[in-house]
Amino acid sequence: MGPFYSYINQVRDWIWGAPTLALLIGTGVYLTFILRGLQFRYLWYGVKQIFAKRKEGSIGDISHFEALMTSLGGAIGTGAIVGVSTAIAIGGLGALFWMWVMAFFGMATKYSESLLAVKYREIDKRGEMIGGPMEYMEKGLGKRWMAILFATFGSVAAIGTGNLVQVNSIAEAVSSIWFMSPWITGVVLAVITGLVLVGGVRSIGHFTGVLVPIMSLFYIGGGVIIIFLHIDQVPSAIGMIISSAFHGQAATGGFMGASVITAIQMGVSRGVFSNEAGLGISSIAAAAAKTDAPGRQAMITMTGTLLSTLIVCTITGLVIAVTGVFGQVDESGKMINGAVMAIGAFNSAISGGNYIVSIGLILFAFSTVIAWAYYGEKCFEYLFGEKAVYYYRVLFVVLIIPGAALDLELVWAFADISNGLMIIPNLIALVGLSKVIVSETRSFIITSDLETGKKQHGMA
Repeated sequence: MGPFYSYINQVRDWIWGAPTLALLIGTGVYLTFILRGLQFRYLWYGVKQIFAKRKEGSIGDISHFEALMTSLGGAIGTGAIVGVSTAIAIGGLGALFWMWVMAFFGMATKYSESLLAVKYREIDKRGEMIGGPMEYMEKGLGKRWMAILFATFGSVAAIGTGNLVQVNSIAEAVSSIWFMSPWITGVVLAVITGLVLVGGVRSIGHFTGVLVPIMSLFYIGGGVIIIFLHIDQVPSAIGMIISSAFHGQAATGGFMGASVITAIQMGVSRGVFSNEAGLGISSIAAAAAKTDAPGRQAMITMTGTLLSTLIVCTITGLVIAVTGVFGQVDESGKMINGAVMAIGAFNSAISGGNYIVSIGLILFAFSTVIAWAYYGEKCFEYLFGEKAVYYYRVLFVVLIIPGAALDLELVWAFADISNGLMIIPNLIALVGLSKVIVSETRSFIITSDLETGKKQHGMA
C-alpha cells in the first residue's frame, strides 16, 4: 500500500498514543470512583429495567429495549469478531485482557454518556428526539464549538466505523464462504440499508429489537459449544491471556510478537469498538428511548457493555485461543487475521463452524450499519438541520458499495482515527459535567424504586 498507508498508520498511532489511552482509562476510573462503583452495585437493577413496564411520564421514540438493542447493534458489530481477531493478531492474546479492563470501567463511562444524553435531549421539527454528546456539550458545558467538533467527527466516523469497516468485513466473510464478488455484496447491502433507513428511528428500533437478540444467541451458542469441546484448554488459555497482558507475547508461527504497550493499545482501542464506551456516539440511541428519568435509561444502557465485550468478545477470544489457530499463516505465508482467523477457529472445532462465524458476522455488521447510519444522521442534523438528514442517508448508502472492496487494514486504520477524534472532546465533556452526573444519579436513586428507606451509598 506504500507511503500512504504508512502515513495513515502513523496518524493512528499518534491519536491512539499514551495520552488518549490514559484519558480513556482514566475517565472510566474517575467516573467509577465518583459513582462509587455504580456499574457493579446496580447492574442487576439495570438488567431488570430492560423488560420493566414503562413508567408514567415517559417520552421518546422507541422503547427501553429497542434503544438498548440499537445501542448493542451499533456496538457489537464486527468488533466482536474481526475486532477481537485483529487485536490478538497485532497485540497478542494479552489484548483480550485489556478489553476486559476497558469494559469494567467503560460501564461507568457508558452510564454517564447515556444519562447526559437523555437529560439534555430535545425534540426536533420532525417530532424525533435528538440527543447525545453534541447536545450535552452545548447545553451542559456551554461549548458549542466543542459540540460542532464532535458532530463533525461523528458524521465522518459513522461512515468509517459504522459503514466501511462493517461492509468490508461482511464482503470478506461472504467472499470466503460463497465466493461472491465484493462489489455485488456492496450493492445488495446498499439496497437493503436504504430500505431500512426510510422508516427512520422507529423502523430502526423495531429492526434491531428483533435482529440483535437472535444474532447474539446464535453466535454465543456456537462459541460456547466449541469452548466446552476444548474445556481442558481453557485454564491454560486464560493463563496465557493474563500473562501476555503484563509481559507481552513472544513470536510464534506467523505472529511477530507483541509488547505490553501494544497489547494495551490494541485491547483498549478494540474494546472501544466492541462497546463504544468513551465514544459517546451510542448515547444518541439512549436519547431516543421512551423513559421518565435519565438515570433509568443510563442504567439500562450500561448493561450492554456486559454483553458486547465481556460475553461476546470473550467467546471469540477464547475460541481463537483454545483451537490453536493463533499464529497460523495462509498460503502466502502471511498470518491469518480478521474474519479469516475467526472462521478458521470455529471451523477447526465443529463442522459448519465457518457458517456460524460468517452468518454471525453478517448479522452483527449489518445491525451496526443501521445503528451508525442513525448516529451519523443525527450528528449531521445537528450541524445542518433536519432537511440535511436525507442527503446524509443517500451519501451513507452510496458509500457502502466501494466500502465493500477496500483493503481491510486500511479500513480499520481509518476507523481507528475517526473514533479517536471523537473520544477526546467527549471525555473532556464527561469530566466537565461530572457534578451533573453525580447529582442526577443521586436524585434518581432517592426518588426511584432503588430507595428502600435505608441509608443510600454516598457519592463524592
